[in-house]
Amino acid sequence: MKREALVAELLATPWALMPERISAFASVVARWYTGAPQAVDDDDYGPRKSAWEVRRDNAARLGGGGIGVVPVYGVIVQRAGMMTEWCGGTSTQQLVGALRELERDDSVAQIAMDFDTPGGSVYGVEEAGAEIRRIRAVKPIVGISNSLSASAGYWLMSQCSECYVTPGGEVGSIGVWQAHQDWSRAMDEAGIKTTLISAGKYKVEGNPYAPLDDEALAFLQSRVDDYYRAFTGAVAKGRGVSVDAVRAGMGQGRVLGADAALAEKMVDGILPFDEVIRKMQRSVKASAPRQASRLAAMQREITILE
Repeated sequence: MKREALVAELLATPWALMPERISAFASVVARWYTGAPQAVDDDDYGPRKSAWEVRRDNAARLGGGGIGVVPVYGVIVQRAGMMTEWCGGTSTQQLVGALRELERDDSVAQIAMDFDTPGGSVYGVEEAGAEIRRIRAVKPIVGISNSLSASAGYWLMSQCSECYVTPGGEVGSIGVWQAHQDWSRAMDEAGIKTTLISAGKYKVEGNPYAPLDDEALAFLQSRVDDYYRAFTGAVAKGRGVSVDAVRAGMGQGRVLGADAALAEKMVDGILPFDEVIRKMQRSVKASAPRQASRLAAMQREITILE
């Protein structure tokens, strides 16, 4: 019953997450809450933490040459905790912190964001996306779907200076959803009656012990619509297209393969992760002489003035 209760609680949160991943996500959370061994079954979403750390370190080693790599793996949540420390998810707060650190690092000329995520909670994503847009004006930020950047993941990736997807990768799932579970009939059959004691007209609105009425449904729909408006607006701004182009195209909530994503202008190219990194490193090397020559010219001007 604990897993079912967790699913109901998770469903009540607005998600920019592939819907089919929520059940597996709840299973992982339930294992942690019940103190089950910290091993993840093949049917559960997400790699073991140790595997996540290995992949993160491998991605970082592929950087260098003026490139800083930031991993965005697993379910995206706002704050660090169980989902980031044990399940290998990504905290938007930690993500922003990592980006700011690379922004300040003079040895880093460009930033690569390595995405492999089905998305996550909408909380904190809009703010993180705005920070990506701000930093990309200081240093180029390249997002790579390696191999999945969906929902909240694509929300963030679309804010990068450039976006790429690996040949076998996917991007999209532009949309927001939540759900309501009505347990009233099942509880009646089990002989359980729940009485809610509350204050505030809408305090227990949308509870699972009664059917969802029209007023509550309309309110929940308005919340989803608000987040969808923010999501599509951010994608439009990040990709330099109209909101209508985002809503009418770009999969309309579907996840698209590499070729379809390129045709919809959701990405700028199709390349393996390591090739994107090498492309960025060549760009850094090409710009270095020009920067050095400008510095030399400034030094000569100072000498003349003296």
